[in-house]
Amino acid sequence: MRSIPAIVLAGGLGTRLRSVISDMPKPMAPVCEHPFLHFIFEYLQKQGVSQVILSVGYKWDMIRDYFGEKYMGISIRYAVEEEPLGTGGGIRQAMAMIDSDAFVLNGDTFFDVDFGELYDFFQLRKADIALALRRMHRFDRYGTVEVGNQDRVLQFHEKAYRNEGLINGGVYVLSKDIFRNVEEIEEHSLPQKFSFEKDILEKHLVSLHYHGHEFKGYFIDIGIPEDYNKAQEDFKA
Repeated sequence: MRSIPAIVLAGGLGTRLRSVISDMPKPMAPVCEHPFLHFIFEYLQKQGVSQVILSVGYKWDMIRDYFGEKYMGISIRYAVEEEPLGTGGGIRQAMAMIDSDAFVLNGDTFFDVDFGELYDFFQLRKADIALALRRMHRFDRYGTVEVGNQDRVLQFHEKAYRNEGLINGGVYVLSKDIFRNVEEIEEHSLPQKFSFEKDILEKHLVSLHYHGHEFKGYFIDIGIPEDYNKAQEDFKA
């Protein structure tokens, strides 16, 4: 796999974590004496990623002061949101800084996905977006993803209690032309602020090609205190 850049969404406020962390961007929440984002970089380094675009906003200088322009041998650039752009606007701003396909992942979620395997799948399916999916059991915190022939994403289902189902693990490969293709379909420019999940994934489920590939690796989302506390134990190992 040639070196594909990774975009990390690191602009979260961490509102639901205020009871356990101080006023800081969610990816800077300390886990085992490191910012959670440190473990994302450690993972990206193992995946062979050499270039990262950090999509940042809220108190982003805390992230820049810690990680600088190079961390663990990975070069870093910052796509700064002067005002919140939503997940879609943040990704589009970061994509404008590169001229290639890109991996996209959340700065507050750790999902052990083989990037080479995901990118091979993306190319095999000739996808506009490839999603890394994770099978969960007895849960109600996440919506589910329904896939069909050739792993084509057929439907996104709302959050509800389920005994079993595939969730969107928040790790993607995006075609370098994804936003241009959406604007051609809609015949107008996208707004500055929009949701990647609602305005791209759900809205263009039929008009674009989304394919989901299941991975069984470790997954945790530190967005709520219970899982943030669980990460403290898990990452000791």
